[in-house]
Amino acid sequence: MSGLEIERKFLVKGDGYKRQAYSSSRIQQGYICSGHGRTVRVRIRDARGYITIKGPARNGGFGHYEFEKEITLTEAEELMRLCEPGIIDKTRYLVKSGQHTFEVDEFYGENEGLVMAEVELGSEDEPYEKPDFIGKEVTGDKRYNNSHLKDCPFSVWGKNEA
Repeated sequence: MSGLEIERKFLVKGDGYKRQAYSSSRIQQGYICSGHGRTVRVRIRDARGYITIKGPARNGGFGHYEFEKEITLTEAEELMRLCEPGIIDKTRYLVKSGQHTFEVDEFYGENEGLVMAEVELGSEDEPYEKPDFIGKEVTGDKRYNNSHLKDCPFSVWGKNEA
């Protein structure tokens, strides 16, 4: 997969998303490099590996270029050893809402207590139905980027945010 990714991010209220989810998976991800809005990420999702390259955010944080390729689990495990400190650990729940799917991430470890949802859109002004668990929008707030959470976890700054 590659191309422009347009997404909106939100904080999540309550745990109703778990009852509405049609799928869930455990994700661990690390960053080989991150800086200046660019990242090279390694992810293990259940028993599959991925490498992803993301470009800097555009248009107030709504979109960025993303390239992702599936790699073997062994390759992903080896690449995880090369990652910067601060592995992200979370469960992702998929929730259908109208014509869209919201990805809801429940974080663990130093980011415990943070639950975020994002929805991918075809354009910045594409309409979408918000599920009832959607809270404050945090699109464009760099504190909520996974690459930032690895360096400055939610437990350090987020006590009044959720």
